[in-house]
Amino acid sequence: MEKIAYHIPALLLPTIDGVVTRRDGTYIDATFGGGGHSKELLCRLGSGGRLFSFDQDIDAYDNRIDDKRFCFVLSNFRYLKNFMRYYGVEQIDGLVADLGVSFHHFDMAERGFSFRYEAPLDMRMNSSSLLTAAQVVNTYDTNSLIRIFKLWGEISNAHRMADAIVKRRAQKEIYTTTELAELLTPFCGHDKEKKELAKVFQALRIEVNDEMGALKEMLTAAQELLSDGGRIAILTYHSLEDRIVKNFFRSGNIDGEIEKDFYGRKKCPLRVVNTKVITADEQEVAENPRARSAKLRIAEKIANE
Repeated sequence: MEKIAYHIPALLLPTIDGVVTRRDGTYIDATFGGGGHSKELLCRLGSGGRLFSFDQDIDAYDNRIDDKRFCFVLSNFRYLKNFMRYYGVEQIDGLVADLGVSFHHFDMAERGFSFRYEAPLDMRMNSSSLLTAAQVVNTYDTNSLIRIFKLWGEISNAHRMADAIVKRRAQKEIYTTTELAELLTPFCGHDKEKKELAKVFQALRIEVNDEMGALKEMLTAAQELLSDGGRIAILTYHSLEDRIVKNFFRSGNIDGEIEKDFYGRKKCPLRVVNTKVITADEQEVAENPRARSAKLRIAEKIANE
């Protein structure tokens, strides 16, 4: 039987081309997954280079690379500063993060990331985490469900969906992906069922894994660790995470507020490398449909004057 790819990285070469500036530098792959970006990073590094690759999913551990320059860190990337301190690393020369969900997660039915399969409502990236999608669906009050559907799914019909969930669970709790999908399909627009359900599952996944909170913490830590001239390359797949990355790169802070000095000059420790977002060409999209929604942004740490 042909082995299904764990993950096919989008915009692989533009990402690595844009982030590696020092062959003997120290780099981080914040989202190891199937190891695609890490393998390419190691190809670009010399004998003195080092690579620390993070992934909170124990399944990714099996993809680790046999290379003395490589270190796999089983952790959420929000803790990268803690682990760099643990490994005695004061500065890094670059970081890559490919956000979103891998093929592996969508294809592993039992993980509950997709409504294509009958499975428990789980959606945890880290299987040892406490909060599951089933708990969100069955314990969050109406206003909380509306909040996550609007914030994380940008769903216009959030009120009706939340009401439907609360009424159904009062009779019988909702435990499977199929139960949830069947309940909410009538509230999706005609011929838009898959798109709308994808938004619902995205919202639940983001809530369960605190993806936006983790992203903000990771960006802040990466900027603090980055050496002068070092770079951060981030791949995003939806407007929520892309907005956070874009605002952080242009302002240097999570709030996205532009700070200025006494003379009115912009104060930001980062310089945006690609003023126009990098996207996949037609050939890559044909080979890897997921790349269609990928956006690559790269920023560089400005040397202190």
